[in-house]
Amino acid sequence: MQIIIIDDDRLVALSLKTILENTGGITVAAMGCSGDDAIRLYALYRPDVMLMDIRMEGMSGLEAGEEILKQAPLAKILYLTTFADDEYIIKALHIGAKGYILKQDFEGIAAALHAVAEGQSVFGGRVMDRLPDLMKPRESFNYAEHGISEKEKEILELVAAGFSNREIAGRLFLGEGTVRNYISALLDKLALRDRTQLAVYYYTEIRS
Repeated sequence: MQIIIIDDDRLVALSLKTILENTGGITVAAMGCSGDDAIRLYALYRPDVMLMDIRMEGMSGLEAGEEILKQAPLAKILYLTTFADDEYIIKALHIGAKGYILKQDFEGIAAALHAVAEGQSVFGGRVMDRLPDLMKPRESFNYAEHGISEKEKEILELVAAGFSNREIAGRLFLGEGTVRNYISALLDKLALRDRTQLAVYYYTEIRS
């Protein structure tokens, strides 16, 4: 797996490079220290995953990620930051980032990179702990108005809870292909791009 590291603290970036390349299966193709670097290096290397900080001078990691995803919608961006700010978490999810973990969870970075490379979305425990604070029950959301069936509602809730297609299939006694079809239908009905945005929609529009 080839990755790019973007962090405005060069010592942190070098430490990450050393640790990750020693875990096996990870090659750091390039390192940068700004949002501008992130955009340029992504276009140059097209890495499997971009590991990027959020707070940087000039263009932030979130701004850079948004621009990268406009140019390359399939880009996999994993944010690694010191801050579990609600605004950052929601913004990262909204633009289509594949993960948000904290630098304090250093030992889990390699596993998170592999998971993102395999198509999963990864959010550290402390980030997941923030989600209940971002949610307030809303009784007014009308599923029928959006053409969402009871089964689709169940699947939406399980996607938002972080379950994979295989896990959802097992829980609801469905085939994985059927689950994929339900998710595709949900994306069409809600005009969303991927399952990450589906989870964001659930937390910000249904449960907010």
